[in-house]
Amino acid sequence: MQPTLVILAAGMASRYGSMKQIQGFGPGGETIMDYSIYDAIRSGFGKIVFIIRRDFAEDFRNIFEPKLEGKIAVEYAFQDMEAFTEGFDIPADRKKPWGTAHAVLCAKEVVNEPFAVINADDFYGHNAFESAADFLIHDCSEKNYAIVGYDLLKTLSDHGTVNRGVCGLDESGNLATITERINIAKKGSHILVDDGLEPKELALDTRVSMNFWCFDTSFFAYTQKLFREFLQQFGTELKSEFFIPIVADQFIKEGGRVEIIPTTSSWFGVTYKEDAPFVEKSLNELIAKGEYPERLWK
Repeated sequence: MQPTLVILAAGMASRYGSMKQIQGFGPGGETIMDYSIYDAIRSGFGKIVFIIRRDFAEDFRNIFEPKLEGKIAVEYAFQDMEAFTEGFDIPADRKKPWGTAHAVLCAKEVVNEPFAVINADDFYGHNAFESAADFLIHDCSEKNYAIVGYDLLKTLSDHGTVNRGVCGLDESGNLATITERINIAKKGSHILVDDGLEPKELALDTRVSMNFWCFDTSFFAYTQKLFREFLQQFGTELKSEFFIPIVADQFIKEGGRVEIIPTTSSWFGVTYKEDAPFVEKSLNELIAKGEYPERLWK
């Protein structure tokens, strides 16, 4: 069974205002998402599921369906505030979506096979998709999930501090914890963190999460249960969010395993507008090496 790729794109409207304003970085105006989809197709994924806002659907279909037709199956899921709240009385003033784990839960009806989850506007690299597909086809189960672990050094920005999910490992090298660390920057040969937590310096070989996860379909029932508990505890808070690492952390505590899949790929994204030229330069270098064609969708 071919795995599915779930792309978290519901938050893009707030960043771009409209799909038509999404920034093109490739020579043919390709978005970062185009490169992820291209990598997924050649790595053996059989379906793409876009998680988007409902009022975004027409723009989204107009942009992506013509170029993906005949190349891979496409489905849509909508992150609605009311989804899976099971009658919970949502605060009238709440505007913020419920977070990434809730977004994935909204894809429950269209995902029936092992699946990966990525952010829409992060570049993950071909090797990461190949490794994820291999895990999903051969090793994924209801007791065994995975995360693609990136070298922290390969995810820093020259234009300011970054926030990263730092992976703590157990004695077998699997994921034990993810700790969100903020204000991370490289100073000389050191990686320093200014967030009031310990340690204040991170090792150069630290692994971090860039939100590239691999799950069995059992994730949905498990997450639905945890979301119910989350609403009871935090649902009245206007800015509370139900993130994927919350689910992964509880899964591990209850005896599940989350493998860390190493990758040789470099991650890049646009944390600051000044990062955009670096993204374009990086893509052009990969194209020059022959890793991608000059035009992805001929």
